[in-house]
Amino acid sequence: MLIGEVARRSGVSARMLRHYESLGLVRPTGRNDVGYREYSGEDVRRIFHIESLRSLGLSLREVGRALDDPGFSPAGLVDDLVRRTRERIASETELLTRLSRIGAAGPEDWEGVLRTVALLQGLGSSSPGTRQRAALSSGGEAPVEALVEAVLSERDPSVAGALRWALARAGGGLPLLAEGLDSPDAAVRARAVRAVAGIPGEAASALLRDALGHPDVAVRRYAAPALGARGVAEAVPTLIGMVAEAVRDVDAADALGVLAGDPETAERIASALVGRLADPVLDAPARRRLTQALADIPGPTATRALGELAEDGDRGVAVTAVYLLGLRGEG
Repeated sequence: MLIGEVARRSGVSARMLRHYESLGLVRPTGRNDVGYREYSGEDVRRIFHIESLRSLGLSLREVGRALDDPGFSPAGLVDDLVRRTRERIASETELLTRLSRIGAAGPEDWEGVLRTVALLQGLGSSSPGTRQRAALSSGGEAPVEALVEAVLSERDPSVAGALRWALARAGGGLPLLAEGLDSPDAAVRARAVRAVAGIPGEAASALLRDALGHPDVAVRRYAAPALGARGVAEAVPTLIGMVAEAVRDVDAADALGVLAGDPETAERIASALVGRLADPVLDAPARRRLTQALADIPGPTATRALGELAEDGDRGVAVTAVYLLGLRGEG
């Protein structure tokens, strides 16, 4: 078969066939009476093998090794191709994500594009200081998706605080943070609820209310103080539990104090604290913390409870109650 016919049947141009021959990939096994190259059936099969391997992404050098090296491992080749393909997909996906975020930022000119690119590079830096500076300098202009991703993955406490501040300024991101609350990673869930707690508005409050019923107790305990500070009384049971169990108990007591600004809620809080104090399994430190929590709860129920606690068998509880009654002018 002459080169022209091989080109027609294989779909490989005559020029490429000559290139294969110059590289030693294909060597026509014969020539006709006038000296033209003739390809045998085996030569044509080799051409199809070359094209098949090229379609997998192999270079011509790798194709030659695969066809001529007896020790060449097909399994090793496939594994290498899989790795390279995954790396290429990851790189392209990263580029697509970056372009999407730049588009979402709505830059009006090239200066805006370059500013957004620099910000995204800063947020993705391996240096905590660079990430923190990028967050603080975002000015609410960073793409929300990028900020949420950074918030949910940040391990450095200082950087995380800056990112939460930047996200609150940027606004939005709550649907993505809601997805973070459902993450299988407990650390991501905690970062998500803390970020939601820093975002003002009713939509964030609604998400925090949902978080009060979250199966992860850590999520509930981050949501409750934030809700208490927003005047949401549904957080009271969780806040009292935090005081009793010494889990961010100062934050919890402060939130109870805010909620107690409403007289009706104050009576509810006082009754709940009294009920918890009556729990026979409570240890002494827990009872003292609950007694201290009555300090910022006005109203007759709290005052009456402190009067009874002033006679408590635990001296620490009794002394605390007497002191608090004195502050109320009841001592």
